[in-house]
Amino acid sequence: MLRFYLAVTVCLALISTRSWTQEKDKKSELLVAAAADLNPALHDIAQQYEKKTGIGIKLSFGASGALTQQIENGAPFDLFFSADMDYPKRLIVEGQADAASLYQYSLGKLVLWVPASSPLDVEHQGMAALLDGSVKKIAIANPEHAPYGRAAVAALKHAGLYDRLADRFVMGENVSQAAQFAESGNAQAGFVALAHAMSSAAKSLGKFWVVPADYYPPLEQGAVILSRSQHKKEVAEFLQYLKTKDASDVLRKYGFTLQN
Repeated sequence: MLRFYLAVTVCLALISTRSWTQEKDKKSELLVAAAADLNPALHDIAQQYEKKTGIGIKLSFGASGALTQQIENGAPFDLFFSADMDYPKRLIVEGQADAASLYQYSLGKLVLWVPASSPLDVEHQGMAALLDGSVKKIAIANPEHAPYGRAAVAALKHAGLYDRLADRFVMGENVSQAAQFAESGNAQAGFVALAHAMSSAAKSLGKFWVVPADYYPPLEQGAVILSRSQHKKEVAEFLQYLKTKDASDVLRKYGFTLQN
């Protein structure tokens, strides 16, 4: 009987230790929602930060508008990176985010991307290359909830090409999906984020033209800490890390224009 009680005691101790360890691990992981254009850069930054601090960063990417709706519907994120400052500001007005934490970390850049094998000379012709008869489909992010989609529409209208090309659009849920359509051949060209075009995975696959910044409203990108976060201190420290030289160098590497 004594052995039985000892065995039970040991088992309970192990269960308690395991539960405490799991809870500790859970507390050391921050849940971050981020605009799709940040995918390559934020992965690098998160890996740097975890190596430096031991704090895990779990990333979920999507269109800024879609992520905003998820947050409004109760998604348990700690921090939100948006490709459009209007979305974090909306969350602040709704009481879903901390106004004092709002930080504009960069300006995004839009590019017109085609596969490396494409005969289109986008690097010299820019958007005029899209008038070529071989272009049957043009990938853009859905402008209803993706800032890069709205930027693409604005740029095409600025160039006087929107009405001539609108029936060729294939819509991605976000700018990363628009890039996938172009890379896979489901579209002959795509409007994507410079950050994607600059990623190691995409560099060898295509060529691109940087759309002039005055063709579309600025892609002002901002981060904000969410009100329901249970880890505000840790999240604030990660957001502060984003302002360091190490993190800034990563953002510049992927073509983001940083704010002073």
